[in-house]
Amino acid sequence: MKYNLLGNTGLKVSELCLGTMTFGGKGIFKAIGTLGQEPIDALMKRAIDGGINFIDTANVYSEGMSEELTGQSIRNLGLHRDDLVLATKVRGRMGDKPNDSGLTRKHIIQQAEASLRRLQVDFIDLYQIHSYDPLTPFEETISALDDLVRSGKVRYIGASNLAAWQLMKALAYSTHHRMSKFISLQAYYTIAGRDLERELIPLLQDQKVGLMVWSPLAGGLLSGKYSRDKEKDEGRRVNFDFPPVNKDRAFDIIDQLQPMAKTKGTTVAGLALAWLLHQPAVSTVIIGANKMEQLEDNLKSVDLKFAPEELGQLDKVSQLPAEYPGWMLERTGGDRKL
Repeated sequence: MKYNLLGNTGLKVSELCLGTMTFGGKGIFKAIGTLGQEPIDALMKRAIDGGINFIDTANVYSEGMSEELTGQSIRNLGLHRDDLVLATKVRGRMGDKPNDSGLTRKHIIQQAEASLRRLQVDFIDLYQIHSYDPLTPFEETISALDDLVRSGKVRYIGASNLAAWQLMKALAYSTHHRMSKFISLQAYYTIAGRDLERELIPLLQDQKVGLMVWSPLAGGLLSGKYSRDKEKDEGRRVNFDFPPVNKDRAFDIIDQLQPMAKTKGTTVAGLALAWLLHQPAVSTVIIGANKMEQLEDNLKSVDLKFAPEELGQLDKVSQLPAEYPGWMLERTGGDRKL
């Protein structure tokens, strides 16, 4: 397991991060996983023993149960709090009242306090906005997050699921007003969905913002269970067909990964994770599991290597179609490359 700096900080996080969306199984998250405390403790122990020091959850996961189960697991296993980098999120609906969602000062501070109670900790290492709130100005959101950092209840702040212009606006506001800045972006990125490369990855690299990848297996499509000729009647995609994927392109990628996996003695899922670990913008890849064998397979991805020609082959089959202004910038900038 390697450890990378998260954004423009000195904070070291494991290249794999344990996701907790499979913990609990309440509400809409029942389609993702229904793990209880005993199997969660086993997965957590194996992840920590495997070198993972980064754990990601969210207040909305199973309506708070994921945070509760995560916090209890840390206690059950006797893990040292300071050895962990614990991340959670705020934005989603946590009740049926008018102010029970969003990125208002009221909701952010209420939910930070609630997450601390559920996790049974005194501080959150990385507190992330889960998405954009079109009703609340970024100024209010950043100010509230900055107050949490100054209070000591939060160490760093991050974002998730933002457009490039939204992230840049927030970063600029924080810089201008000398407030806490987003050090990371949690975003959907996979060899089967490289949309992030159009605008966001260039921004992240320019502004030195870390990238935390969610759904690296494209909602299970790259798990090895699916192929062009084989439709599954079980699994996550059957009950929760998300995120959207260009399946024709995805199956072209799987057609390349399958023989490669056989040659290397590994799995399609392992190679899909390893491809992400080879991308320079990626700080950490969030992995989730319902079974111990899934976690074991995911952990092995850190040892997988690609030859340059293999990376070229995968790049070609997974490449995005050209879009404006990208193709124009490539054309007009060609005379200024080193």
